[in-house]
Amino acid sequence: MTDELTPETPAEEEQPIKQRKNGLYPGVSDELAANMKSGWADTELRELEPIEQAPNAARRRAALSARFPGERLVIPAGNLQTRSNDTEYSFRASTEYVYLTGDQTDDSVLVLEPRADAADGHEETIYRLPRSNRENGEFWLNGMGELWVGRRHSLAESEALLGVPCRDIRELTDVLKEATGPVRVVRGHDAGIETALTDKITAERDEELRVFLSEARAVKDAFEIGELQKAVDSTVRGFEDVVKVLDKAEATSERYIEGTFFLRARVEGNDVGYGSICAAGPHATTLHWVRNNGQVRSGDLLLLDAGVETNTLYTADVTRTLPINGRYSDLQRKIYDAVYEAQEAGIAAVKPGAAFRDFHDASQRVLTEKLVEWGLVEGPVERVLELGLQRRWTLHGTGHMLGLDVHDCAAARTEAYVNGTLEPGMVLTVEPGLYFQADDLTVPEEYRGIGVRIEDDLLVTEDGNRNLSAALPRRSDEVEAWMAGLTK
Repeated sequence: MTDELTPETPAEEEQPIKQRKNGLYPGVSDELAANMKSGWADTELRELEPIEQAPNAARRRAALSARFPGERLVIPAGNLQTRSNDTEYSFRASTEYVYLTGDQTDDSVLVLEPRADAADGHEETIYRLPRSNRENGEFWLNGMGELWVGRRHSLAESEALLGVPCRDIRELTDVLKEATGPVRVVRGHDAGIETALTDKITAERDEELRVFLSEARAVKDAFEIGELQKAVDSTVRGFEDVVKVLDKAEATSERYIEGTFFLRARVEGNDVGYGSICAAGPHATTLHWVRNNGQVRSGDLLLLDAGVETNTLYTADVTRTLPINGRYSDLQRKIYDAVYEAQEAGIAAVKPGAAFRDFHDASQRVLTEKLVEWGLVEGPVERVLELGLQRRWTLHGTGHMLGLDVHDCAAARTEAYVNGTLEPGMVLTVEPGLYFQADDLTVPEEYRGIGVRIEDDLLVTEDGNRNLSAALPRRSDEVEAWMAGLTK
């Protein structure tokens, strides 16, 4: 990474321009400043077509307006976050903003302003940074100028792409200060916006907005389902990549696996949808092992839980537990097959009209039966389930909604989500597991340090479900054959 421009000026002026974003840097000559104003080609993009999700986003905004008529609604994309000193983390726009606009630009804000007649819904505006000003030097003297961070769309280009009027974000504070009537904001993404609205908003009213947008995402439209399938298809290829380099991972660490999958995610999508879990050996018993700094040993299992995030920010979430040397031991196979059987029961329970909890209950019952059968917990099965004793080894819920967030719809009300009913268009994971901690003295020594999870992404259809990740083998013998085919 190159450093910022450092002109020959006294020491007190020698500070990174990025720390002085709101003013011109004083240490340049008049001649250079004049030279930088001219000689630039017209790069305005004309006759742009709307992005693919623009019609869907418009329908979502209309539904939002119908829910909160006559109120001003403010949905920020969020800001860059500092990683270290004057460098930032890669930006990821807020889920709510992306859902309602299809845009991913930092420092942008969607504002729905009530029309004169509340029944007519809202005027809609996206506030965002325009192109850098070449006349005042912002283009090259400001740390957020386009010379430093790259070209951004003009307001006119953004309007054409998004189908929403766009204005300069620097006007928004005054607009919000002058706002009258009820206002709601999606919190947690832009502190400056929240500060500007301090005397106009309440936590309770804002939470109602967040909950509504979370629940609205439960049923996916055709565009979203297509993006989730793309994410899964890329994820399948990422798992194949990993199997092909397991020998290199053995020579290095779990980080080789993480890096291999990340390459696929960046080439075919935007990023990984969450921190990849590349858990070899006993690390597989840690549910969210993302340090990925452990050894990869022949004879152990690799629990790989990873998902590609598409360029539109929809993510897959898939897990396979693979024998590093290509063959399960007898005990590994017994545990793996039990989890597979539990997942089969869970998948069978995913259908329209079923309770959301049904697939969890079906999987838990199978796992509990196995634990009782193996003598690891005293039955009968009904007693174990009633007391929840199986959770020492099953640990977690058997699935969650999936979409723009890996744990999508997380702010939804309990009655609308975990106590709700499945509908066509919902996408969720089914991911039972068994985990025997390395220090668990209640199980035989040979079980200790073995963790198995199998996870697939399911679309609820009119007559049942479709496994979006069915291209990735699940049955133990099929996994072995698949791995052998990739490594021969």
